[in-house]
Amino acid sequence: MAGRRKTDDNVIYVSGSEETRRENERRQSEQKKSRTTFIMIILAIVVIIGVAVFVYMKMRNFKGVKVISSSETTFDSNANYIEFGVNLLKYTPDGVSYINENGDTVWTAGNDFDVPIAAVCDDYAVVADKGGNLVAVYNVDGQVSTVDMPYAICDIDVAKQGAFAVILESDETNYIYMYDKNGSIIYEMKTSIDKSGYPMDITVSEDGKKLFTSYFKLDGVNIKNNLTAYNFDEVGQNENADRMVGGFSFDEEMIPKVQFVSNDAIACFSDKNIRLYNMKEKPSEKAVIPYDGEVSSIFYCTDYIGVIMPSQDAGSSAKSVIHVYDLSGREIFKYSFSMEYDNIHATEDEIIITGGNQCLIVEKNGRTKFSYTFDGMIKSMVPSSRSNEYVVTMENKTEIIRLTTEDK
Repeated sequence: MAGRRKTDDNVIYVSGSEETRRENERRQSEQKKSRTTFIMIILAIVVIIGVAVFVYMKMRNFKGVKVISSSETTFDSNANYIEFGVNLLKYTPDGVSYINENGDTVWTAGNDFDVPIAAVCDDYAVVADKGGNLVAVYNVDGQVSTVDMPYAICDIDVAKQGAFAVILESDETNYIYMYDKNGSIIYEMKTSIDKSGYPMDITVSEDGKKLFTSYFKLDGVNIKNNLTAYNFDEVGQNENADRMVGGFSFDEEMIPKVQFVSNDAIACFSDKNIRLYNMKEKPSEKAVIPYDGEVSSIFYCTDYIGVIMPSQDAGSSAKSVIHVYDLSGREIFKYSFSMEYDNIHATEDEIIITGGNQCLIVEKNGRTKFSYTFDGMIKSMVPSSRSNEYVVTMENKTEIIRLTTEDK
C-alpha cells in the first residue's frame, strides 16, 4: 500500500512516495536556511553601514560655520540670556523677550526689574527683582502672571509646570513661599535668621514637590552651612508640620549653589567640594568630590556635573581644565584648554564655552567637537532645536549657524 511503512529485522522499508516527501522536506529546509542566511547577511550589512554612519557623524571634525539666518539686534550691556524652551529668553531691567530659532523676537513683556534674576525649567521661566518685590512667570507663549512679594526677594526657582519657590527676607526673618504659575500661594514657611542663618540658594525639583535649601550662619567666629530638604508630597506631610525631611550641617564650609539636576538628584557646590545627594523622598548623601585647586566656574545638566579650574601644569600652555563627573561622583574626563572664557553652557550632549569672539564645544565624552573664531564678540551661544545648529548672539546681530566640515 502506497506510503505505508514496514519493518523487517529492524530495517525500515520506505515506499517511493515517502522518499519523495522526505526529499521535498530536505529541499525546503535547505531553501529556508539559505533565505535565513541571506537575510542575516543583509541585516549585518545594514548594521555595519548604520554603525559606520553613526561613527562618522559622531567623529567628524567641524571646521567652519554656515549662517542660516541673521538679524540685526541692539545689544544691551545689561542684558542676560538663558536657554528657554528650544530657544532664548532675554531679560533686562526693562523687561523680558523671547527669541526664536531665527533670531526674531517673538514677544516682549515690559516689566521693571532693578536687579533681574531668572530661572528656567522646560517651557516655564520666572524672572524676579532681587532685593525688590516683583516676580513674573512666563511660558513660550508670553507672560502668564506677575506677583508682588510681601518682602524682599533673595532667590527664586521654578518647576516644569510653572510653580515657583521664592526666598524672601526681612530684618530678622526669612520666608520660603511656593506659588503656582498663576500666582496663588501653595505653601509658606518662616525661619529666623538667628536659628537658620542667611539664605544662600534654593532649588525646586522638576515636579515641584521637593525643595532643597542652603543657609549660611556665622556662629561667633565660626562659619556653618546648613542644607535642608523639604517634601511637600505625602511623605513630607506625614513627617512634621513644616515638611522638613532631612538636613545636613557643615563647619567652615560655604555652599553657595544647590541644584536639582534631575527630579531625584541634587548637586551642591561648596568652596571645598561637590556634594551629591539622592532624594526620591528623603535626602541621602551619595558622593563627595573634593576639589584639587580653586574653582573658576561650575556647570551641570541632567546627566553630569562639572567644574573649571585653573591649570596647574606649568609645562602646558593650557590655562584651564574642565573636570566632568557623572551623578555617582565618578570622573568621566578632564579637558585642558587655553582660551579665555566668559560663559559656559552645558547640555545633555556637550559643553559650550565662549569668550570674546571665540567658542569651544566639547562633547560629553571629552572629544573636541568644534573650535572657532567669529567676526564679532559673542554674548551668548546655545543650541537650537536642530542638530549642529546654534543661536549665536553678538553685539549687533543674532545668527543661526550650522556647523560644517569645511573651513569657511
